Amino acid sequence: MIAADGSGAVAGAGGVLAGTDAAVAGGEPMIKSYQFSAKASATTVPGAYQSAVQFGPLIVQSTATTAAPLSALMLGRPDDFHVHLRDGAGLASVVPFTARQFGRALVMPNLKPPVTSVAMAAGYRDRILQALPAGSTFEPLMTLYLTDRTAVDEVARVAESGFVKAFKYYPAGATTNSDSGVTALKNVYPVLDAMQRHGVVLCIHGEVTDPATDVFDREAIFVEHSLAQVVRDFPALKVVVEHITTREAADFVSAAPPNVGATITPQHLLYNRTSIFTGGIRPHFYCLPILKRETHRQALLAAATSGSPKFFLGTDSAPHSRNNKETCCGAAGCFTSHAAIELYAEAFDAAGALDRLDAFASRFGAEFYGLPRNAGTVTLQRDTWTPPEEFAFGDETIVPLTQGRTLAWKLQ
Repeated sequence: MIAADGSGAVAGAGGVLAGTDAAVAGGEPMIKSYQFSAKASATTVPGAYQSAVQFGPLIVQSTATTAAPLSALMLGRPDDFHVHLRDGAGLASVVPFTARQFGRALVMPNLKPPVTSVAMAAGYRDRILQALPAGSTFEPLMTLYLTDRTAVDEVARVAESGFVKAFKYYPAGATTNSDSGVTALKNVYPVLDAMQRHGVVLCIHGEVTDPATDVFDREAIFVEHSLAQVVRDFPALKVVVEHITTREAADFVSAAPPNVGATITPQHLLYNRTSIFTGGIRPHFYCLPILKRETHRQALLAAATSGSPKFFLGTDSAPHSRNNKETCCGAAGCFTSHAAIELYAEAFDAAGALDRLDAFASRFGAEFYGLPRNAGTVTLQRDTWTPPEEFAFGDETIVPLTQGRTLAWKLQ
């Protein structure tokens, strides 16, 4: 976890990460350099920083000094461009957290059965609106689940709907409720072509699903092969690489044309794979794509704080009941909606980049999706507090990523 020093300043990732590197020991592939055009790498940390960041047992040191810490931070009301709200009683339990923190959220479609049509999305949207607290102005933005059987005609209905903003590409078997996902990219080429023509966004879960591929390598291999193929074959298609976790993904997106962007989660900015095993197996740190090496976490922090409009907020908050996480075959997903903007503030504070949090959280995502900025503001106070150890989730409970943590920022 991130620890503050006595002055209230916290450490940054520190240093510059090159666009190319040698192969990394421990089963991770060689870092690739992507050159769509001559652009600065997103993995250059803006500024240097003195102090230390602690993640589990790991301390990262860096150099230089910082100004006196801010005591409060005002942001435009942010958006979450990747969230799982579930359905039924679970939906009613978790949607108030997202509605309190964000003006809008892009809601993932991997329900059972998945949301595969505009008509199904309209029904799901109605259930979300009905579950909101009285007086809430929160707006759910909907997505459709892309399958091998998605009809080309559905793309026009999405473009005309006004409330469905994207299709979500899940490789079959990649994550929770992804069994209906795409089995081969070529199967959806006619749909991708229609999306390109209608200006509909493609959101991608970027992992290969070959069981012979190491779980820590699946994103990097997807980026090199499948993502590069999509961007090459559909040059006008707007693509968001969801919840990126690797330096390879950050470098690819940074070098790609302006129609390619990425979301980054709080857990991938704050933690690395060691955190999953600190003091035993920590199931509430387990998500897909899985947490990676510290070098990747640093690259993501550098990308998020770079000021590049290609990178924006998407929590991938994914609630699962305690019983489904703390079991012999636990579900993948971290629940962060209760304190999402606070966690991002800690990460940006750690990089000495609080002045760039507003654009990352409140502007870049809206601009990518062609939306106006939200009206109103939110205020974060530098104030230590400890979130609850668990929350109601229908008749069960969920354990948040922040279990046992004291946070340094608090949403007012």
